[in-house]
Amino acid sequence: MKGLSVEVRNGDFNGALRRFKKKVQEAGIVQEIRERQQYIKPSEQRKKAKAAGRARWLKKQAKLEADGVIPHNRSTRRK
Repeated sequence: MKGLSVEVRNGDFNGALRRFKKKVQEAGIVQEIRERQQYIKPSEQRKKAKAAGRARWLKKQAKLEADGVIPHNRSTRRK
């Protein structure tokens, strides 16, 4: 991975820190560190990804129902 650096201009340390944090965020370094803090089994990763996808889908469906794009349908629930 290529190193990140930010130049401090005119003694503006806070601005340089803000730019550095933005670069780190865009590079995904913080997220990668969080993921590597503990081992997660592949089956747990799949389960978590599937749950996240379902949550996104349900959120999208609820938004479409609230906007009136699709009618509210209770018969789709499992029994």
